[in-house]
Amino acid sequence: MLNFILLEAEAQQGANGLMNIGLIVVLVLVFYFFMIRPQSKRQKEIRKFREGVQKGDSVVTAGGIYGRVKAVNDTTFLLEVANGVTIKIDKNSVYPSAEQAQTDAEAQQDQK
Repeated sequence: MLNFILLEAEAQQGANGLMNIGLIVVLVLVFYFFMIRPQSKRQKEIRKFREGVQKGDSVVTAGGIYGRVKAVNDTTFLLEVANGVTIKIDKNSVYPSAEQAQTDAEAQQDQK
């Protein structure tokens, strides 16, 4: 009788272990679909934008400087920020066009 009780307890413990593993798998899937996947999609869109930037496009830098692209190099852009004023910036600090950035900012203000 005691052997039967011990065997039953071991069987229940094994089922709880599988349940814990299942819960961990579900948690990892939730993190992937709600956090990791959307972030990687955004990064892919930004990378695609940076590869497609051409001379004359309006952009905004990570520092908030608005300008128009004067020249495109391998890793940098020459950005005209005022008449006759150009600055050299890294490609990784450029975001989509100024018009799109302004639209996004206005949308955020409307939500407040």
